[in-house]
Amino acid sequence: MSRFFRSSDTESSDSESSDNDSQYSHSDSEYDSDAESYHSEAEDDQPKNRFLKGGSDSDDSDDESNKKRQAKSQKDKRVEEMETAVKAIENGQKNNDWNLISTEFDKLTVTITRATTGFNKIAVPKFYVKTMVELDDHVTENLAKEKSSKKKNNNSKAMNNLKTKLKKLSKQFEESIAAYKKDPEEFMKEEEVEEEVVPTPTKTREIASRTTETDDGEGFAAVGKGGKTIVAVSKETLLTRLREVLESRGKKNTDRAEQITILESLSKVAESPFQKISVLLILIASRFDVNISKATYMDTNVWKSAAKEFNELLQVLETNKSFVVTEDADDLDNEDADVVPKAGEVVKLRGSILSFVERLDDEFNKSLQNIDPHATEYIDRLRDEATIFAMLDRAQFYFETYDMTFALPRVISRKLDHVYYKPEQVIGYLQTASKKLLPTYVVSKITPSEDPSELVNELCNYLYKDTTTIFRTRAILCHIYHYALHKKFHTARDLLLMSHVQESIHQADIATQILYNRAMVQIGICAFRDGLIKEAHAALSEIQGSGRVKELLAQGVQAQRFGQPTNPEVEAIERQRQLPFHMHINLELLECIFLTSSMLLEIPAQAQAGPSNKKFISRPFRRLLDYNERQAFCGPPENTRDHIMSAAKALASGEWEKAKDFILAIKVWDLMTETQEIKEMLVRKIQEEGLRTYLFTYASYYSTLGLTQLASMFDLSVNSVNAIIAKMIFNEELSASLDQVTQCIVLHQVELSRLQVLSLQYSEKVANLVDQNERLTSNGRDNNNNNNNNNNSSNNNNNNNNNNNRDNNNSNHHNSNKNH
Repeated sequence: MSRFFRSSDTESSDSESSDNDSQYSHSDSEYDSDAESYHSEAEDDQPKNRFLKGGSDSDDSDDESNKKRQAKSQKDKRVEEMETAVKAIENGQKNNDWNLISTEFDKLTVTITRATTGFNKIAVPKFYVKTMVELDDHVTENLAKEKSSKKKNNNSKAMNNLKTKLKKLSKQFEESIAAYKKDPEEFMKEEEVEEEVVPTPTKTREIASRTTETDDGEGFAAVGKGGKTIVAVSKETLLTRLREVLESRGKKNTDRAEQITILESLSKVAESPFQKISVLLILIASRFDVNISKATYMDTNVWKSAAKEFNELLQVLETNKSFVVTEDADDLDNEDADVVPKAGEVVKLRGSILSFVERLDDEFNKSLQNIDPHATEYIDRLRDEATIFAMLDRAQFYFETYDMTFALPRVISRKLDHVYYKPEQVIGYLQTASKKLLPTYVVSKITPSEDPSELVNELCNYLYKDTTTIFRTRAILCHIYHYALHKKFHTARDLLLMSHVQESIHQADIATQILYNRAMVQIGICAFRDGLIKEAHAALSEIQGSGRVKELLAQGVQAQRFGQPTNPEVEAIERQRQLPFHMHINLELLECIFLTSSMLLEIPAQAQAGPSNKKFISRPFRRLLDYNERQAFCGPPENTRDHIMSAAKALASGEWEKAKDFILAIKVWDLMTETQEIKEMLVRKIQEEGLRTYLFTYASYYSTLGLTQLASMFDLSVNSVNAIIAKMIFNEELSASLDQVTQCIVLHQVELSRLQVLSLQYSEKVANLVDQNERLTSNGRDNNNNNNNNNNSSNNNNNNNNNNNRDNNNSNHHNSNKNH
């Protein structure tokens, strides 16, 4: 009967009720025991979640639930790992699987290395020595069998590698191996006795022992981040601690800042040259690790710390000639002991002085790219250029000392990148500042001269002898730029033509193409300063005519058109190529020079060809001039373009004085060094071109013109006017003759025949047709190769060459018609 019905019986007696109570309690206990057994069976049947506390998804969960959970120490866990690896090695020996044996032996060695080093180290387990001896015998036996059978299988490589590892480890455990071979049983018994004697410490005792070890006299200990006890590093444990830092470098959840703090403390403790060099090599490399994916450039203070440590490293290497840092050095097997070379011995350490100085130089350039150039921070950062130049000098001296020819061109090329765009006076200041930061014994054999004018020549001449094409090409372009900067146009032009760089520049990398564009622009500016208008226009026309001057000179990113998708990766790469602000060429000055040169060439040519002729020398200038003439109202000029357009219209109408005033009112000329000389040259060119334009325009209205009158009109001497007119007659630009007796010019009215007129019209129509076809093809290429800078530049070169050839053919045709 159910107990619920029993509780509703009201007619029962007290005795019955007492009996019922006992029945209730008995039935309740039975119910509870049944429920508990039911729930326990349900829980046993249901698989437990392995991630919950005590949960397991294995089949042995029933057995494990009955056992008491035990907490294992770190030491016990490591011993279990070692024993598991030893069992796997034994299985591999049975199956003759040497790949498995090699892998498990590596795991065993790593585990034992971690357990036997550090501050909580344990003694080397005896079974590890036993395993090494047995493996060595087994490997030797199998290799002998393979040699006799002369058959090689997949295990040969694994056996040879294992043999090498065992040979290396046998030196480290030489005494233990000898003891085991002498009496294996006695050797292994000692381990068992030792294990029995050592009691298992409890958690409280372990904490107490740690406290007593780390406590000082007052009962306190220094605790670092994460509750770890800070242990003072001595010169005996320095290399061990250094290896621990090196092993943890690059691993997940490694605190890089803490590593640098440890390395800084190690550098203070280091005394011997080997210790100092080892610590500094890792410390400098760790400085660069801090900046990974956090900022666009290295922090200035971190950079200065790395630079200081780099100089310390070179100081140690220069004073201790027995140590050499090279990239191809083998790892030293010094077993965390200090290395003291013998007399005359040279110890090679693995490292790269070249990569350090290149990374410091790159980070310096990145900081200049990202700092606001109009802030004082940029000027402060620019003062560190003497520091990086001194480090490049010192690295060059180090490579020269040990004849490391593979690294010298790279260092010299970087030095050249710092000086080629500077005037000689600024180079002198840079050399003086860098010399103060260097010891007196640092004197280069490649650049012995202290004359600033010879520094660039010495650097370039060394790179000309190098076999690497990119170094030679960059050296030529830097030399051309330097010559053009110092107003040596003909030397720069001859070097460019003799090198034939312009023929293969489209195959070079983008950085070299940018340097080529800069050199061409500087040649154009140099020609303009010398008064060579045609040469200046020819050098600048390709860059200025492209409409992408900023992008081609790496002085800005081209703005995307409205609605055009942007590629963030391409834009990021473009920004990385940008030059620092102090290396920029003034784009407003560049445009002013190009438009002024175009005006002095285009206006006389337009007057000579007539209003109906559509032939032009400079397409960008003609486009701007046509747009200006279509304006219904033209106010006073405001910017550089307006001044030049107003001067062009005044020059075309014969008002050279007004054109001169417009040109001289441009304030950009004040940015050039020889401002007064350039203004005088511009006035003289405007007078000459004004005279030529006047003769082309009004020659049909005169029969004779006096030279004296022309000289007074254009404020020129009679001899200058005579020379200009004689040159025009010689070039068949003007149909006239000079009368030396009367000092006048006799103009000949020549009327073209019907055939000549038709032939001229035909040549103009053909030229227009060719021009339209070239526009269509160039537009198609631009659309297809919008993101390919190399193809665009080559297309522009081809188009410009075709235009020049077409113009030459047209002019030859026109001259032949005239002769006819």
